[in-house]
Amino acid sequence: MVSGEVISEAFVCDLQKCKGACCVQGESGAPLEKEELAIIKKNYKKIEPFLNDKGKNAIEKQGHYIKDEDGDWVTPLVAKDKECAYTVFEDGLAKCGIEKAYEAGEIKFKKPISCHLYPIRTQQLKSYEAVNYHRWDICSAACKLGSKLSVPVYKFLKDPLIRKYGSAWYKKLERVAKHKNW
Repeated sequence: MVSGEVISEAFVCDLQKCKGACCVQGESGAPLEKEELAIIKKNYKKIEPFLNDKGKNAIEKQGHYIKDEDGDWVTPLVAKDKECAYTVFEDGLAKCGIEKAYEAGEIKFKKPISCHLYPIRTQQLKSYEAVNYHRWDICSAACKLGSKLSVPVYKFLKDPLIRKYGSAWYKKLERVAKHKNW
């Protein structure tokens, strides 16, 4: 079940304006899917060289992933209300150490799908998965840029949507978007 806002709302990350705030702000770490737990643990030695000392120390103390207050698996934070332990800073921008390892060809896992899909959040319900657009004030620059460039959320997130649901699913979404008057 896909929210109409995934089609109707505009979004293009503007990292120069937000500085990667989604990696830094929030109540807990990035949500992780069950199969991602083993992937992160298995690849940690290849990810570790891309992390800073604060992140490494947090992971050493807390583990590669933790359960949050809601009982969901998430990445650990370096401290309460601080950045994800996998966050690294370059030129004042927060970036993902897991993704840095991927870009360097060290691992085949790009980053947690929840991060890759943002501002889409998914929720598994009894008989279907909900695909929703998540509004967060730290992304106001991304909404403005998306509007300026006329890029809807689903087009901006084409690659992660295909990664999560496959090409056939994405083609159906495109057909729905084309035929709906949003």
